[in-house]
Amino acid sequence: MKIVYHEKFKEVYSGDPAASPGRIECILKELKNGYEFAKPEPATEEDLKLIHTETHIGYVKRIGVYEIAVLAVGGALKAGEIAVKDEPAFGLIRPPGHHASPDHCWGFCFFNNIAITVEKLRKLGKVNRVLIVDFDLHYGDGTENAFRGKSNVIYYHLPRINSLEELERMLGETKGYDLVAVSAGFDRHVEDWGGMLTTQDYTQIGEVIKRFSEEVCKGKRFAVLEGGYNHRVLGKNVKAFLEGFE
Repeated sequence: MKIVYHEKFKEVYSGDPAASPGRIECILKELKNGYEFAKPEPATEEDLKLIHTETHIGYVKRIGVYEIAVLAVGGALKAGEIAVKDEPAFGLIRPPGHHASPDHCWGFCFFNNIAITVEKLRKLGKVNRVLIVDFDLHYGDGTENAFRGKSNVIYYHLPRINSLEELERMLGETKGYDLVAVSAGFDRHVEDWGGMLTTQDYTQIGEVIKRFSEEVCKGKRFAVLEGGYNHRVLGKNVKAFLEGFE
């Protein structure tokens, strides 16, 4: 398992909760021992155009977050590249991305990190059919919009009731994918906005997805950080998920 990370992700680039001081540091504190780190390069505008319109790219440039946003995309791209070539990977990146649609964004997101990565891997012929699992509290409307009408990419968001059981059921019925990509949001935690999942639940989610990837995708899997805002528990929750996922 490799962690994709850049020191610039510590930068406070806006006033939203995803950019708050200490958010990345609390995760690094939990992951600093026992993992190999890989450094990403910024995504290119050509990469962004795999999903986003020129108008939207121009908008992100104008609002002053373009540099950090393309680095986050680059982190997801690096994680995806590692996953299809070597081993599982986790993108410890920000800004998040699953609320970024081709032509607009909201919810602390600017570019859709995971959607761009999946589409680039498909365009390069590294994968064909991809399952995207999103366990963030909030529905990834941007990811769904990016792949609407594309039958080879399926987006699945965990329901709010019986989420673990439903994840196991859905994955148990799912076959024929080359890669599983995960939008890993931790704001469902009992001490975060959602008030639903325990820290141990994240380990179980990781284990279920790992088992699916090994049975269906030859182990090809990666995840990227989305939400999660209580710094007291966020790092522990990320570590718990990775202990099941790696």
